[in-house]
Amino acid sequence: MNGTVIAGTNNLFTVECEDEVTRLCSIKGKVIKSDKEFYNPIAPGDMLEIEADPMNEKKGQVLSIMPRKNTFLRWNVKGRCPQLLASNLDYLILVTTPDEPPFRPRFTDRALAQAEHQGITPVIVCNKWDLAEKMQTDGRLEEYEEIDRRLNIWEDLGYKVLRISAKTGEGMTQFAELLEDHLSAFVGQSGVGKSSLINVMDNSCVLKTGSLSKKYGRGNHTTTKGTLIHLTLNEALTEGVHNRKADIIDTPGIRRFVLDDIQADDVALYFKEFEPFVGKCRFGMNCKHDSEPDCAIKAAVESGAISPERYDSWKRISEEIRTGSWTD
Repeated sequence: MNGTVIAGTNNLFTVECEDEVTRLCSIKGKVIKSDKEFYNPIAPGDMLEIEADPMNEKKGQVLSIMPRKNTFLRWNVKGRCPQLLASNLDYLILVTTPDEPPFRPRFTDRALAQAEHQGITPVIVCNKWDLAEKMQTDGRLEEYEEIDRRLNIWEDLGYKVLRISAKTGEGMTQFAELLEDHLSAFVGQSGVGKSSLINVMDNSCVLKTGSLSKKYGRGNHTTTKGTLIHLTLNEALTEGVHNRKADIIDTPGIRRFVLDDIQADDVALYFKEFEPFVGKCRFGMNCKHDSEPDCAIKAAVESGAISPERYDSWKRISEEIRTGSWTD
């Protein structure tokens, strides 16, 4: 029979099967055929063919992975191979914050590039927007304006950007409308409030939330493994309509998002505003877009077609891939 992966670690996966029984399944023979090695061969959202255990209704074995619509993954530095985070997504929800933890646009730019590479529709969600509004009265107006400007840059590129707050409820109705009847994965650094957003979406969810490290301003890991959660949306967010549904894959907080299967010279292909200019430089595909004459991308920066901030982000990410030295 077929089933959907809810969660899993090592060689054991929780699978919702088509006979409405949830089974704990192991990989038959402990081998899944693949054209590349993964840190984990199966992710939440995967559709599997499984064989039920005739001796135990709550157990089974994985026979194969059904063809995927897409996967979202990152390079796992410690394991030295790609790590699957979620499969068969409608949306990738990139959760960030203006503060607590600090706004880190390059993390989002990396995740956007990976989403473009995988062919997944990303949505940028800036949670804790109440903190951004507080900046304006706390003598941090320039910092607030810089954050808002970076969000506007992504919006101008055609990405959907939501400024919301799980704490105050700002923007949550619009967010619920987006998620309804879709499978979405929440991805972001520790402490950005992914679990808090889910708790607000569905009153029956009581996911553990964590505090920030006082020393570093970073979140402590509270979600330890990716899990697919079926939400019944809070009626306060659906104009009182009952039984509206959404499926969410809550992923563990990521401190360093390292791109997978993208070479340094190809990063520009996954910065959507760069793509029209790639190959049109004097030196064609050999151009490094740095100090070469007649560089189409540098000219696009000067004309305003590419923002200086995104150009700097592209440059830093490309250099990180070349050197293998990644920052937060």
